[in-house]
Amino acid sequence: MDAEEREATFRAGVQLFDAGEYLAAHELFEELWEESEAGDADFFKGLVQAAVALHHLRAGNLEGAAKLHAGQRRLLAPFLPRHRGLDLARFLEEMRGVLAGASEGAPEMPAAARPRLDSPGAR
Repeated sequence: MDAEEREATFRAGVQLFDAGEYLAAHELFEELWEESEAGDADFFKGLVQAAVALHHLRAGNLEGAAKLHAGQRRLLAPFLPRHRGLDLARFLEEMRGVLAGASEGAPEMPAAARPRLDSPGAR
């Protein structure tokens, strides 16, 4: 995959994630992770884990969601506050809020409350 294809795949993954299509986003982020050299490999793996965490959360698997959430925070932390045009500090805070609410028995998250990778202004 050349640089242009990688960027298009990344942007498509972000759009799918933000639309709540977590498994489809996971597939694209996984492609990028598998093709990455050391630099961005953990970044893409963190996005994979974030997508799967929200998939598990939606399915009611709170334990699985919590485990993946911890992993994605660890993997994305070195890329704070921003990486590849994403506000990771805001995103990680949104993820934390959604997972904390779920652990407290909050109802399913409405579309407007879903964590987004792209900037709020782009919503």
